[in-house]
Formats: sequence, structure tokens, C-alpha cells
Amino acid sequence: MPYTRRDPERHQRRIQRLRQIPVRRLVPNVITLLALCAGLTGIRLAFEGRYELALAAIVFAAMLDAVDGRIARLIKGTSRFGAELDSLADFVNFGVAPGLILYIWDLHGLGNLGWIAAMVLAICAGLRLARFNVQIEDPNRPHWAGNFFTGMPAPAGAITVLLPMYVGFLGLSVPATITLIYTLAIAALMVSRLPVLSGKQIGNRVPPELVLPVIVVAVLFVALLVSYPWHVLSVGTVIYLACLPLGWWSHQRYQQADAALAAAPAAADDRPARPRQAEEEHERPARLN
Repeated sequence: MPYTRRDPERHQRRIQRLRQIPVRRLVPNVITLLALCAGLTGIRLAFEGRYELALAAIVFAAMLDAVDGRIARLIKGTSRFGAELDSLADFVNFGVAPGLILYIWDLHGLGNLGWIAAMVLAICAGLRLARFNVQIEDPNRPHWAGNFFTGMPAPAGAITVLLPMYVGFLGLSVPATITLIYTLAIAALMVSRLPVLSGKQIGNRVPPELVLPVIVVAVLFVALLVSYPWHVLSVGTVIYLACLPLGWWSHQRYQQADAALAAAPAAADDRPARPRQAEEEHERPARLN
């Protein structure tokens, strides 16, 4: 039997496949898969006409999406696989599912126009997620860029675009044409260049004197959400939309600060020349005298 030289790269890949994966890397992925199951279940519930439960499934998916990344960073379980899985789950939960739910609920009455609006919402969510994945790998981003999203994030877009359904469950009639225009507007916000506050600048630590108030507020919010879901979601959506200009204003302040810092070295380089020039002008009349 002839001697064959072992490929070191192939041997290394085999070792990587046989190496056990730590549990801390699995936990965030399990949460992401649970969120994906919630989004898919929301689509099924919409087909069955149980719209209230369908919206609850989307809200539950958004809550899981808000914690899976934080848990991954907390237990040091981040991975490239988890990031890609999270993006795919977000596309289904916050692009495909809300579009289908709105179409089944009201947009189907507009025929092809309603279906086009549902597709545009899903496509814009996918484009927004793809752009986000590209931007986080940009090495030239300023350090403060992490405080902002470019365009409305997909989870917030999904919760926001369902506002006509919240209002409908409160007893107010929303024409299908208004729902279509509103859906297209939210889709445009997701792919826009509008800076949106990410909430990361609030911080991950709470001062000791605010621990109890934060717990009370969180419990109160959950109680109100369970007891009056459509009121809370409607008011929260309106407040969120009203706060969007704050992100643009804050982003402008950061850009102005960077511009001032960039202009400072140029001004510092000019400072030594100015006294020298003034000294020469001061000495010139003395020589003439």
C-alpha cells in the first residue's frame, strides 16, 4: 500500500467537526428558533382567522429577538452561525409574517395592490437586514455609530406596521386604502437612511437606587400589555413614530462634533504661524525707526 501524505488542513477540519460545541453557544440559537416558531405560528393563526393570537405571536417573537443577542453576549455565546440564523429568522418573523397577516386581514380586498404591498414590506425587511449585516463589518464606522440604526429596525417595523390592526380591535374602522399606504410608508422607513436610536446608549447597568423603580415599571408595563394589549400597542406605536426625529437630531449632533474635532488639528497647525507673522509685523516698524 503506497504511503499517502496526510493533508493537515483536512485533518484540522475533521478535528473541528468532532470538537464538542459548548452549551452556551446553543442557548441563543434555541431562543432564535423559538422566535422563528412564533413567527410561523402567527402566519398559521392568521390563516385560521385568529388574528389576536397571530399578533400576540409576532409580539412574542419580537421580545425573544430583543433578548437573544443580549444573552449571547452575556454568556459569551456569540457565533457567526448564530448571527446568520438570527437574520434569517428576523426576515420571516418581521417581514414575511406581518405582510401575510395584513394581507389576510384586510389587504386582500384590494386584490393585486394589497399583495404588492405585502411583498414590498417583506422585501424591504430583507434588504434592511442585509444592509445591517454589511454595515456591522465596516471598519471605518465611527465609534458612536452603534447608537443608531440606519432605517427602522425590522422588529420595530413589524410591530409598527400592525397599527391598523390594533386600532381595528379597538373598534375603529380603518379603510384598506389607508392600510396599504401606511404599510408602504413603514416599508420605506425600513430601507431609508434615517438614523434611528438603537437604545444601546442607555447602558446595560442600572444604578442601585433605580433598581426597584425599574422593576416596578417593567412589571406594570407587562401587566398593562396583558390586560390592555391593543391600547398599549397603539399608544406605544404612536409614541415610537413621534420619537423618530430625535434619532436624526442626535445623529446630526454627533456628526457636528466629529467635524469640530477634524477642524481642530488644522486650526492647531495654523496657530504657530500666526504669532510669528504678528512678531515680524511688529518688528518691521522698529527696524525702520
